[in-house]
Amino acid sequence: MSAESHPTLPPVRLHSDAELARDALGAPLFARAVRLARWAGPATRVGVGGELAAEQLPGAAAHLGLDAGDEDAAGYASQAWRVAVDTGLVDVTEPEEDTDAEGAGEAGGEPHGTAAPGEDLALVTGGAPGDVLGLWRAALETVLADAAVPDLEDLVDALDAGGEIAFDRLDWNPGREADFLDEVLANLYLLTVAEGGASERPIPLPVLAASMVVPDGMGEPTDAVLEQVSDAMMRLDDQFRQLEPIGLVEFRPVDEELMAQADEDVPRGEREVDDEDVSRYGMVRLTPLGLYGIRARMLEAGVAAPAVGELAGKGADALLDAVSSYPEHAAQAEIEQWMAGREPADAVAELLAAARGDDEGGPLRRLRCQQALALAGPDAEPAVRSVLDEAELGGLARVWLAEHGAADVPAPAPEMVFWLTVDTIAAQLAADGETEELPLLMETLTAHHTGFFDQVWRVEHPSTVQVLEAMGRLHPDRKRAKEARKAAFKARSRRP
Repeated sequence: MSAESHPTLPPVRLHSDAELARDALGAPLFARAVRLARWAGPATRVGVGGELAAEQLPGAAAHLGLDAGDEDAAGYASQAWRVAVDTGLVDVTEPEEDTDAEGAGEAGGEPHGTAAPGEDLALVTGGAPGDVLGLWRAALETVLADAAVPDLEDLVDALDAGGEIAFDRLDWNPGREADFLDEVLANLYLLTVAEGGASERPIPLPVLAASMVVPDGMGEPTDAVLEQVSDAMMRLDDQFRQLEPIGLVEFRPVDEELMAQADEDVPRGEREVDDEDVSRYGMVRLTPLGLYGIRARMLEAGVAAPAVGELAGKGADALLDAVSSYPEHAAQAEIEQWMAGREPADAVAELLAAARGDDEGGPLRRLRCQQALALAGPDAEPAVRSVLDEAELGGLARVWLAEHGAADVPAPAPEMVFWLTVDTIAAQLAADGETEELPLLMETLTAHHTGFFDQVWRVEHPSTVQVLEAMGRLHPDRKRAKEARKAAFKARSRRP
């Protein structure tokens, strides 16, 4: 996972460890590995690499309830065994190279080792949810490593005379392939958490493939780029088929008919496919377990991948600093969890203290503070009233008191109104940039103040110039926009 490609990600909503552990135990491949670990015993024979002996694969497949007539049954059993070994669910003793006839297998005299349930198998039923998830993550690494390997037939064809893999002929580089898969999963994670913390909507495979291939800023993709996207889709189709059994994704493969048309080299315009039915090109969704697993790998790689709720035990300063960069919905969810564990009056007092500051991040902290105060009831009134005389918080306090129907709210001085106006627009600029709604906000905040721009340029706020320049560009009233530009010039001139 590349921390440079995704330095900071939106926060994700994760299920509880208990829910995720149940999902892990229900993942088909992990469940098979557990069953084979319990099946292993003194009669179980393994090869030099710890793999299950070929003559035992039918028995393992039968134990898993796989159809003996299924040509893939032995492969499924072998994969489940490998996962069991790699996760420590099974302990193997590999054969010695000089194993005598007594330790040799019945077929062909091949040496064999033994296997037995591993100590970690007890964690499946007796461990904490975190223990189960640790085993599942180890299993995931095995599956990811397998998914980064091309088809075995291609490997065999690429073997040179000396028995080495000719990577040039294969056009496959192990490190590059693993990096590609990591980036795919990082992009899938980003697309999933970009809206709402954990989107339930599946991602079309062409969208994911294009995110890996199409250069940023490219308009209409060229035929060569579209061909690369198509190749990437086929590559991803194979990889997600392998990742689904471990519970990482829910996957709808590419329609077999489309792949047949591609193999027949049918011209793009003559392919019988409804362009509206994008699901035929494959759909993929990270499961809740998959979100947990990819986030854990990102954290290990140094990527900032926050989760909603992880700030609940921290102070208000940490909360406001963090949620300042969150989308509004994610900030709201985080603030709600933070407020839920505290006495309202104490929480409000702490939030107001953390919202102070004339640094660049101050306006957005105060915006998030106001968002948090909206959750507080009448018990917070004393704490809110205590900051009425403060230049930075007095306007915010008056807004809250008025919205809650409080009596005896003193009218603000004009200087406070101007300061609050600058602070509010600065916060919106920091949060969302120059949105379509911002001009209306500017008009609303300035409409009731005669001579607003004759006075606002004197406001001692670090964002005064920036806000006035934005108003000069965006204010819907051309006359007011011109006044804003003049005021911005005056504000710049008075700065040292």
